[in-house]
Amino acid sequence: MLSIEDNEKITKTGPGTPMGELFRRFWVPALLSSELPERDGTPVRFKLLSERLVAFRDSDGRIGILEERCPHRHASLYWGRNEECGLRCVYHGWKFDVDGKCLDMPAEPADSRFKEHVSAIAYGAHEAGGIIWAYMGPKEKQPPFPEFEWQFYPEEHSFAHKRLQQCNWLQNLEGELDTAHLNFLHRQWGDGEVMPPDDLRRKRFFLAETDFGLLLMARSDSGPDQYYWRMTPFHLPSYTLIPDQPVNSFTAAVPIDDTSMWGFTVHWKTDGALPPERRMYMDVDPKTFMPVRNMQNEYLRDREKQLHVNWTGIDGIRTQDMAVQEDQDGPICRRWEEHLGTTDRGIVGSRRLLLHLAEQLEQGIEPPQPWHPQAYRIHSVGVTAPRDAGPVAMFKERQPVPEAIGIGSIE
Repeated sequence: MLSIEDNEKITKTGPGTPMGELFRRFWVPALLSSELPERDGTPVRFKLLSERLVAFRDSDGRIGILEERCPHRHASLYWGRNEECGLRCVYHGWKFDVDGKCLDMPAEPADSRFKEHVSAIAYGAHEAGGIIWAYMGPKEKQPPFPEFEWQFYPEEHSFAHKRLQQCNWLQNLEGELDTAHLNFLHRQWGDGEVMPPDDLRRKRFFLAETDFGLLLMARSDSGPDQYYWRMTPFHLPSYTLIPDQPVNSFTAAVPIDDTSMWGFTVHWKTDGALPPERRMYMDVDPKTFMPVRNMQNEYLRDREKQLHVNWTGIDGIRTQDMAVQEDQDGPICRRWEEHLGTTDRGIVGSRRLLLHLAEQLEQGIEPPQPWHPQAYRIHSVGVTAPRDAGPVAMFKERQPVPEAIGIGSIE
């Protein structure tokens, strides 16, 4: 379990918080590309890491992510005019480019140089794989963009989407790292079946620190001579890759504030176009991205289905996850009252790593993981192999750039 103090430290990500500063050393998903479809189009306002922001695509197609407040008298730039390579505040006409540079102060004297001394707070922006990413840390610390695998394939090979989730980001991340729940929360009923099979008790869990974060490994018996290995990479700061062959899946838990988050997901295939059924997602409101099945309507749980069809009576794996995560002791779980078991090894390891990196950063020691962009060019692995096969070697040999991935000893 975590102490009250550590739970506060690991969950809160606003400006100046230890975990907030750690998040700001990484590129994080901010918007879908489809939210800014055209040049000089309507700006989008949103919240990320407890900061109010506005994004726009300028006349040249460049993306700007600015603090929502105009630095003049703090009117919202969301109402601004997006034109001629800049966003102009409607209150007094001050205009800013994608880098926050003030281009015009039309009410100031013609010979004034005041605009040279004023700028809007601007963050790094990068568009890749159907997502607009933000870097919100110090400009001099900005790392290269990570080489996520799907961005190297044609557009039809991948699909990105997002949803609003009403809980702290860590509740979602820890759900993605929790292999044991798959046999319960997402279980379908078989004929005469009452509980999951006894062989679950023989499953073993391992982890290893890597250049990108952690590699979580679950090992199950598969006949007398083989094991089945399910290997889930945990990309810092809050991304996971879930074994889902032949389609790969990336998930990101991105804090809006301390009690809500964006859940980004990317599906991709390496050997062809993504099938149509994977180019869609759970129904969401197109303006708010609130799922149609949500806490307010109890995720449309059906008690008859719970008795005869699946474990929860709730349709959809992601919706089943949301039901337990959003209602997990409220929007921020009181982890100091937990009772963790052997299946929680990956969760304990991820908490330890996140807290360690945040504490190191407080001492001026930068996290090394953002500076290994090639180590992010990976996918998850689910494989059956002889019992004497090494899991780390199996994982690396299935990656596009195995030599770029550093993996430590298995714990």
